[in-house]
Amino acid sequence: MTAHPTPRPTFTAREQELLGHLTEGATDRAIARRMALSPHTVDTYLRRLRHKTGTSNRIQLAIVAHAALRSP
Repeated sequence: MTAHPTPRPTFTAREQELLGHLTEGATDRAIARRMALSPHTVDTYLRRLRHKTGTSNRIQLAIVAHAALRSP
């Protein structure tokens, strides 16, 4: 049985920006300030990104984001 690789999710420019801040260790409040969003909107983005990537927490999302944003 051959395993099929899991397709990498694609991210919008805004999602990439938010993930970049996340991988730098920024808090939700700091991300909100940097992106001129409300903390609630940042939380919504992060929940949707966790769903999109199949991750269950902020650390897992940051690891996936780091790999995705650094690959060609």
